[in-house]
Amino acid sequence: MIVGSTFAYVVLIVFACTWLIQMIFHWGVFSRLAFYKKTIKSTNYEPVSVIVCARDAYDGLVHLVPKLISQDYPVFEIIIVNDCSEDETAEYLKNVVRKHKNVSVVSLTQHLNFFHGKKFPLSMGIKSAKYDLLLLTDADCVPTDNQWIKSMVGSYGTSTELVLGYGPYMQRKTLLNKLIRFDTLYTAMQYLSMALCRHPYMGVGRNLSYRKSTFYKNKGFTSHYGIASGDDDLFVSQAANHWNTEVSIEAETRVESEPKNTLDSWLRQKRRHYSTGLSYKPETQLLLGLLLSSRLFYYTSLIFLLYMATDFRVHILGAALIHYITQVTIYSLSAKKLGEKNLCLIFTPFYDCFFTIFTTVMGFLGSFFKPKSW
Repeated sequence: MIVGSTFAYVVLIVFACTWLIQMIFHWGVFSRLAFYKKTIKSTNYEPVSVIVCARDAYDGLVHLVPKLISQDYPVFEIIIVNDCSEDETAEYLKNVVRKHKNVSVVSLTQHLNFFHGKKFPLSMGIKSAKYDLLLLTDADCVPTDNQWIKSMVGSYGTSTELVLGYGPYMQRKTLLNKLIRFDTLYTAMQYLSMALCRHPYMGVGRNLSYRKSTFYKNKGFTSHYGIASGDDDLFVSQAANHWNTEVSIEAETRVESEPKNTLDSWLRQKRRHYSTGLSYKPETQLLLGLLLSSRLFYYTSLIFLLYMATDFRVHILGAALIHYITQVTIYSLSAKKLGEKNLCLIFTPFYDCFFTIFTTVMGFLGSFFKPKSW
């Protein structure tokens, strides 16, 4: 018997509904990534323009540029947009251009305040590109393999206009690092699985490819130029559809980057992301909102029922065990696909509870602050 009459039965119904929603998301959506198998779409390796935007990024460029130059690919150019750097970036790039004919630099000497963040520099890089096929990464990133370009391009089919890659963060021995990498894993599970379900809604600028013609067909970033972030996810949101987007997640397609090393810098990064999410399409916001709210009410109702239930406590625990096994299985398989190690995924419910509360709070704060404030 359940103590608490009507209220207790309402909680039981909430638990049952949110448990079911969670199962649908895990087995109907996230399983697409967990059990994903690559199929080569093309071996017609057309010329590629690799574009990197850099502002005071000398330390990153000295690691990134050699990795780009050494890529095993027939024909490609590297365009580095020097966005008003005040460090040694300009001098370093002069030496690189002198030695390598396929590297060019676009130098910007003043900021334009009607375009925020990376959107104007990236637009200038795209405008300068010789080739239609573009591949984007950031100055603080490093491809893990010299087959990066070839593998990303291999995901293009006859109708493909965008390819979404994965950008993991480097592993460090701190709790913050584990939280950042779990958050990155979970975010990837969402946007890659949704793309595999033919509902693409975002990508990450650390590892993203699309066509120059697609960029101009969608009028670039003009629909969201007033938002500081969104050069990656908001553009994908507006340009991607059910037939023109593919994913590429194999080991050779990954691009690693250095994670934030302080809580404050990570929180600022997350605020920008959550605020940008407010500009996603209504149906995407509805799906993501349903996913978040089902997690929130699942854990809340579970705690209530474990305290209030008597006769049904065994059944509640059984349902929770099924949820736990499902969750750990899907997360572990997805982490293996994406090369994420040492995240202690047997503790996934603790991560999940933390990020359910964290996302709710940050999303609430993001609704009151504009991204350009950070």
